[in-house]
Amino acid sequence: MSSVALPHDAKAGPTKSEVRAVLLDKLDLHPDDHFAEVGPCTGAVTVQAARRAGRVTAVERKPERLSVARKNLDANDVTTPVDLREAEAPEGLPDDADALFLGGSRNYEAVLDYAVETGVDRVVMNVSRLEVAGEATRAFRDRDLLDEVVQFQVSHGYDLAGATSFDSDNPVYMLVGGVDEGER
Repeated sequence: MSSVALPHDAKAGPTKSEVRAVLLDKLDLHPDDHFAEVGPCTGAVTVQAARRAGRVTAVERKPERLSVARKNLDANDVTTPVDLREAEAPEGLPDDADALFLGGSRNYEAVLDYAVETGVDRVVMNVSRLEVAGEATRAFRDRDLLDEVVQFQVSHGYDLAGATSFDSDNPVYMLVGGVDEGER
């Protein structure tokens, strides 16, 4: 997987590369897909999704994060059409998305309702807080969207007194699902 250059920073920080690798595998994006993202922040997921999907729409409520995402997209020479919209999701989301990523938990229930109403066939949400993961899992189930919940943690090695020790990132709960084709 090719790397993502993120010369511009946003307070929340990017979704880690290892998490993006699993996320992109779960989304299974193809050149004819329209990918929608809620909360692009630095644009790290946006960049990698744009390398696979035919169209990308990203909705961000904070103008400063939208500016950072735009700059980072430019720094990565993204050629796929990317529509960055300043809005509070689910406002601004397209009606024809094939795949949807929720990078944050704000308004996630309304976004999941949007996914059901518009028939999004692949939905992935990353959560780092245990309580939100439980509530979001219930919300996915209540809407008959849930296929699986994956929990993983990544650790990176560093030198400690001439040997390797590990520093771990926060665990991530990844909720994966979508609207079944028979329900559209």
